[in-house]
Amino acid sequence: MLAFDGKRGVLCCEAGVTLGEILAFAVPRGWFLPVTPGTKFVTVGGAIANDVHGKNHHVAGTFGRHVRQLGLLRSDGSHRICSGVENSDWFAATISGLGLTGLIHWAEIQLKPLVSRKIKYEATKFHGLEEFLALSEANRHHEYTVSWIDCVARGKNAARGIFMCGDHSEAVAACAPSREKTIRFPFDLPAIALNRATVGLFNTLYFHKQTSKTVAKLVDYEPFFYPLDAILHWNRMYGKEGLLQFQCVVPHENGLPAIAEMLKTITDSGMASFLAVLKVCGGVPSPGMMSFPKPGITLALDFPIREGRTFALVDRLGEMTEAVGGRLYPAKDARMRGSQFRNFYPQWEEFSKYVDPRFSSNFWRRVME
Repeated sequence: MLAFDGKRGVLCCEAGVTLGEILAFAVPRGWFLPVTPGTKFVTVGGAIANDVHGKNHHVAGTFGRHVRQLGLLRSDGSHRICSGVENSDWFAATISGLGLTGLIHWAEIQLKPLVSRKIKYEATKFHGLEEFLALSEANRHHEYTVSWIDCVARGKNAARGIFMCGDHSEAVAACAPSREKTIRFPFDLPAIALNRATVGLFNTLYFHKQTSKTVAKLVDYEPFFYPLDAILHWNRMYGKEGLLQFQCVVPHENGLPAIAEMLKTITDSGMASFLAVLKVCGGVPSPGMMSFPKPGITLALDFPIREGRTFALVDRLGEMTEAVGGRLYPAKDARMRGSQFRNFYPQWEEFSKYVDPRFSSNFWRRVME
């Protein structure tokens, strides 16, 4: 932490500081992150480079909107202070720039005020994508919205899920620091443990653990924003082969049919994801040149890697995304082809002018082939 204005909530920190470290510093002082993804084990530099988004994208936009300025170090030794008014083109290229424009070594972030750790939480069961969309529209006034969806169930239970929304509590209470979590997933599960049957059972139990149609209660912000962070090394549940992530956003005009077809493709494949997340993205513009979110519906999934099956499924989902004018999220991608990337992000050619000649990545080399 380099500097903090406690009256305005402006924090200047090194890029290697994690979002969790910011929360540990800021929450007891009455401030909170303006935007956060689903894990706090993300660095500020990574949040900027991928222009991450969260449950409040429809009202707050991406993380990059709340970066006041940043310091960028190039491989030639030059240093630029970048903001919306100073070196604004470099600012736009670096936010969502995939870490390719140089080394972000500090950033100044605008935090948001907080009076309690508690979130006013409401969860509603739904059956089908039409009901999900209706709930999203009816709850736009809530700051945070997201849905878990069952991508394994078929028939009358197809596309069932739980729509969740929340707002920071306005009741003044002590914002004590979080307690460190010590729960660890102890070993790699065998591949046979995570299959369609076990995920289907988990999804059924998860859906029915909420016995009423709607529940409302106060919850701590930690489980609301970071449910998986409570279990260290949770990725071990996928086995030694690991997992493959997929996230797309499809425009509203094609949204429901496209998502429905994707869910059918997943069930037909025999693969299963129990960390399936569905959300409506808003139209708040990002300052980032290559930012992922756009107005529409975003679907995020995690699949265990199974030889000959997982890559083929993710490739097919990517083709379906492209066919309806959507795009894939580079931060979670391992399969996007170069032709797809250039179609999803037509501004790539302008962006490439800002890439540091001595910076690269496996992703960038793949999509530039």
